[in-house]
Amino acid sequence: MGWTTHEVTNQVPELGDYNLYSSDIALQEGVRREGGQSREDALLHYGERLGKTETFAMAHEANRHRPELESYDRQGHRVDRVRFHPAWHRFLRMAFLEGMHASAWSAPGKGAHVARAAIYLMHGQLEAGSLCPVTMTSAAIPVLKQEPWFDTLAPLLYSTRYDERDLPLADKTSMMVGMGMTEKQGGSDLRSNTTRAVPLGTGGRGMPYRLTGHKWFFSSPTSDAHLVLAGHDEVFSCFYVPRWLDDGSRNSVHIQRLKNKMGNASNASAEVEFQDATGVLVGEAGRGIATLVEMASYTRLDCVLGSAALLRQGLVQALHHARYRVAFGRLLNEQPLMQSVLMDLSLESEAATILALRLARAFDDTDNDPLELAYRRLLTPAAKFWICKRTIAALGECMEVWGGNGYIEDAPMARLYREAPVNSIWEGSGNVMCLDVLRGLKRHPELAVVLLDSLESDCADEPVLKQRVASLLSLLTLAGPDQEAAARYIAQELVLLVQASLLRRHAPLALADAFIHSRFQLAGRVYGALPAPLALRTVLERSWPV
Repeated sequence: MGWTTHEVTNQVPELGDYNLYSSDIALQEGVRREGGQSREDALLHYGERLGKTETFAMAHEANRHRPELESYDRQGHRVDRVRFHPAWHRFLRMAFLEGMHASAWSAPGKGAHVARAAIYLMHGQLEAGSLCPVTMTSAAIPVLKQEPWFDTLAPLLYSTRYDERDLPLADKTSMMVGMGMTEKQGGSDLRSNTTRAVPLGTGGRGMPYRLTGHKWFFSSPTSDAHLVLAGHDEVFSCFYVPRWLDDGSRNSVHIQRLKNKMGNASNASAEVEFQDATGVLVGEAGRGIATLVEMASYTRLDCVLGSAALLRQGLVQALHHARYRVAFGRLLNEQPLMQSVLMDLSLESEAATILALRLARAFDDTDNDPLELAYRRLLTPAAKFWICKRTIAALGECMEVWGGNGYIEDAPMARLYREAPVNSIWEGSGNVMCLDVLRGLKRHPELAVVLLDSLESDCADEPVLKQRVASLLSLLTLAGPDQEAAARYIAQELVLLVQASLLRRHAPLALADAFIHSRFQLAGRVYGALPAPLALRTVLERSWPV
């Protein structure tokens, strides 16, 4: 007797076997416009590799099997190893081959950061956990390049041969660098740190110190070295702390436990203790916070890229689902209200992509152009605040397009949603970013003038934008606590005005008009809460022309 109770119908086929680069018009246009077109062949190849069904499955496995800490070997020796699923290493091997960890520094020039950003925007759509080690390694290089002993590390840092083996550097083909800043009692308040460094001799730049203390979040704990903040002589300095010492012994950096994180599951984050660990002072003594903030300016750009990547993949998954799923007798993408939601999400994704690539171009600038410096110093923290926040809400909407199926861990939407908050928190939460924007405006008035003048010029012929620029300038005249209380609004307006200006200049007119109307003239904060359709078909066809 047959016991079949149903047929499988109206279920959406898995998304896979598509090219992440050739299917993303905004990404292609941005790469060409911002100077990364020399890498287009490589981007097309990587987009095809990432889009394979087997790569999606590999990402699922990397996140289903969390890293495991092995504190001691079977003989009782302290080893502090972290075991990762093989899929994790495969993604890092792919990232290294593409140069995500070093290409902007090993092959600098026009478009180097832009090309890397494009690779990052695609890789992050598949597996976000493997972005952390390459981000910190890349951000550490410009700090380490200023040290006279950098040449001893350069071949390993620039190598594209990923080496997961836990060995002294002399035996490895490449290396990764992590970062250790925050402590349990302080978080973003770095001046409350208690880790201390004592010189092993005369002390000073390039000299060894002994570190005692802890770090509450130690990212990529099995990296071959970390840049660590520690206090000495009533100041804070940055120290290069290797995993293995020159004599082949392990440094005394002991992993206490791995963090049980809500998302970012494939990647290990740890609590560690320094028990007279050896570190070398990097940069000028007493400028440790400034040195690590310089490193953070690059990691913040990667937070923007990582969130834009998650947003893009969530949108693509939602658009794909809506093309196949039938509800109440019609495909979802033929229903006007669903079109409003998808269109609004498409606007958010394109605006995030266009700004992310423009910021990457600013990091390529070597001429100290004032506007490029303003984008790097003032707009990057604002963009990290806004794009990371908007991505969290957007992925909730993308999940809802799938309905109950989106809430199930077997599908990709739940993982994308759980991944999103980390970019908003890591390297400075929203409030820290917004206060940093105000601090930058105050400390660099010449850059503030350049950025605000460019906004006034770009928006002069659009009444709605012109009025919002005037309102922003008025807010910047507030004093003390009043301006601080408005910091989130100021950062939001900066980002929205720049996004609107970029879209007006580079995107189809209908898309730019829809963005301006929905972001500046409508009060709703929920995606799709629009009183009338705005260029629906044009926007949706551009977002996913597959």
